Amino acid sequence: MSANDPLLQPFQLKHLTLKNRLMTSSHEPAYTEDGMPKERYRLYHAARAQAGLAMTMTAGSALVSKDSPPAFGNILAYREEVVPWMRELADSCHEHDCKVMIQLTHLGRRANWNHSDWLPTLSPSGVREPAHRAFPKTIEDWDIRRIVADYARAAEHMQAAGLDGIELQCYGHLIDQFWSPVTNFRDDDWGGALDNRLRFTRLILDAIRARVSADFIVGLRLVVDEQMENGITREVGIEIARRMVAGGQIDFLNVIRGHIDTDAALTDIIPVQGMASSPHLDFAGEVRKETKFPVFHAAKIADVATARHAVASGKLDMVGMTRAHIADPLIVKKLIEGREQDIRPCVGATYCLDRIYLAGEALCIHNPASGREATMPHQISSKSDQPQKIVIVGAGPAGLEAARVAAERGHQVIVFEATPKAGGQVLLMTRSPRRREMIGIVDWRVEQCDKAGVEFRFNIYAEADDILAEEPDIVIVASGGLPDTELFESGNELVVSARDIIAGDIAPAAEVLLYDDGADHPGMQAAEIIAESGARLEYVSPERQIAPDIGGTNLTPYMRKLLPLDVTFTLCRRALHARRDGDKIRVTLGSDYGDFPSDRLVDQIVVEHGTLPLDEVYFELKPLSSNLGEVDYDALIDGRAQAVERNAEGRFKLFRIGDAVASRNIHAAIYDALRLVKDF
Repeated sequence: MSANDPLLQPFQLKHLTLKNRLMTSSHEPAYTEDGMPKERYRLYHAARAQAGLAMTMTAGSALVSKDSPPAFGNILAYREEVVPWMRELADSCHEHDCKVMIQLTHLGRRANWNHSDWLPTLSPSGVREPAHRAFPKTIEDWDIRRIVADYARAAEHMQAAGLDGIELQCYGHLIDQFWSPVTNFRDDDWGGALDNRLRFTRLILDAIRARVSADFIVGLRLVVDEQMENGITREVGIEIARRMVAGGQIDFLNVIRGHIDTDAALTDIIPVQGMASSPHLDFAGEVRKETKFPVFHAAKIADVATARHAVASGKLDMVGMTRAHIADPLIVKKLIEGREQDIRPCVGATYCLDRIYLAGEALCIHNPASGREATMPHQISSKSDQPQKIVIVGAGPAGLEAARVAAERGHQVIVFEATPKAGGQVLLMTRSPRRREMIGIVDWRVEQCDKAGVEFRFNIYAEADDILAEEPDIVIVASGGLPDTELFESGNELVVSARDIIAGDIAPAAEVLLYDDGADHPGMQAAEIIAESGARLEYVSPERQIAPDIGGTNLTPYMRKLLPLDVTFTLCRRALHARRDGDKIRVTLGSDYGDFPSDRLVDQIVVEHGTLPLDEVYFELKPLSSNLGEVDYDALIDGRAQAVERNAEGRFKLFRIGDAVASRNIHAAIYDALRLVKDF
């Protein structure tokens, strides 16, 4: 099968032989240290190279100039010190015959001036970008000369580091800002006619080609249709692609469609769960047909079946499966070994991108080893020397991951689950059609557990006696939590939880106040369900923005649902108390910003305030355990085994993970399980 798989066939790019058709497109995981791609960055790419990836595109994007300040941990390609760090990265990938390229850019207006060297941002016509909000200066002739030279110097750095090539970022950044009529309405040699708008790009390519060898690959990641009023149309985009190809200075096109100057626009280029898969694949194929030139493309191509179709049908030469390789770096290895069904699925949560913007690093919602390659394994490859009996309470994400890892280590694993099926709170998420892809988190783990011999016991609310009867060596409590609705000064008995609404246990009333103190998906999911029911909804939050723990790409689908339904959004207001007022409920709102209370009369109050640990069985078992429930945090952080002994008479070790500890999220729960259990 693998010998005939279109994805595993080589592709010849100029002199470069790419051993298969899978790549990761340029993306910035924000793992840099002082702008340099050090160990964490290198190990991230090396893990995918070792598993058989044909090419890894690093950085999204590496910066060529000081007045293009990093927006999210970008590599500073203009610094000469980048060369040895990039050489280490390239060498570690080349060791596995994985080619390495990097994306170079000047962000132009897509940045902000108020950090780094405090230089003004710039753009061809001084047009502000909504997403980054800086007011750029209009680029001058001396800026153009300087930046062209910067591009050439950065390319030279990358060749000196031993990379196989570069691509220039030509959508949303400075190069495309010259192309697009939205950002370039100059009337000099840099605006107006298409050749004038392409002049900056050609100067950059000329300068790069003068500084690198003839066999150094140079490509463009370019927008061929901005899909916006007055933007680059399909016809103009195709003409730009043709002219760039005809110039003879480039070796491939990496095709994008759309624009990225707002959160909503970025979401259409990088689709999240609930949106169409591979929405621009056919369009990329049209560009390949029109230009007769090597075309790469990536945009929610999350499964190998779609990737295989893209190559077999002649739409693409190389397929970018970037988020998919964050979820599972071992895709190619599993394909070669005939284990396609074992590929950990990308569920489209786009937690990876949210984390970059919200917390400065990309993380996968259900593969905590991505970005932590120094301490966390992507596969459990070794068996324990001392197989043990492990009892796990709860089959949510934390319990399932603990069971999977323990079983793959060779232990006997029993999982008690109070409900009829595995999944925990993930099952609640999937009740909303737009979030059904999240079930992949559960289904993949259940399948892996079944293969490894995990014994599930459903419909059992495990108590201490049930667990002790199994005579376990280790007990892991992963029982999750229950909604916390005790947050008002009075009137908590009148409250309905967001979980009640999401689960369908309680229907929305006619007029609803949703108080979201959780700042994440549950509150917004409940809001969507309430609004779609036809209820009149006021969303209230003490935060100064809506759901601040949700990134822009994930907030976009919620707002697209809620805004047409005329939901009222009230921020900077804290719910204080509630009381009955006839057949209504009177809710008093205050504010952290001063003493100006106001009241609302509603039919229903829905609250999202996180969860409280469901931990009774843990505390019952704690005095009987050898470690008294204690966790060595230093060992946990370093990825070492737990060795705490506090009770010589203890019959087993006891741990709790996930929401059974505190209200957190899916990634935290799965990370808890992996880093604890991998050394059992």
